[in-house]
Amino acid sequence: MSASRSSYRQSRSSRPITEDQTADLIYKLQQLISDDQIHTSHSHHHKDSSAKVLEETCSYIRRLQREVEYLSQRLSELLQTMDANSPQAAIIRTLLMPP
Repeated sequence: MSASRSSYRQSRSSRPITEDQTADLIYKLQQLISDDQIHTSHSHHHKDSSAKVLEETCSYIRRLQREVEYLSQRLSELLQTMDANSPQAAIIRTLLMPP
């Protein structure tokens, strides 16, 4: 976890989050996820739309995780068919390393 996220969580944990802060965070989340991934209305003050944004964001993240797993598997398979000392193999190994 990045230092900024960690300090953000620590400072936030001692104070309850307000409805306005929640609405602002939902709005920012909508902005981060492309319009074709989130299909809710732009009214970020309504609880139903906030719940929908969170549901669709979770679905989008799960789709991205599946895509990463698939691509990692494909890269692993490709690596097995290559010369282990080739520059391409070194690049693939770098891509497969955890962050």
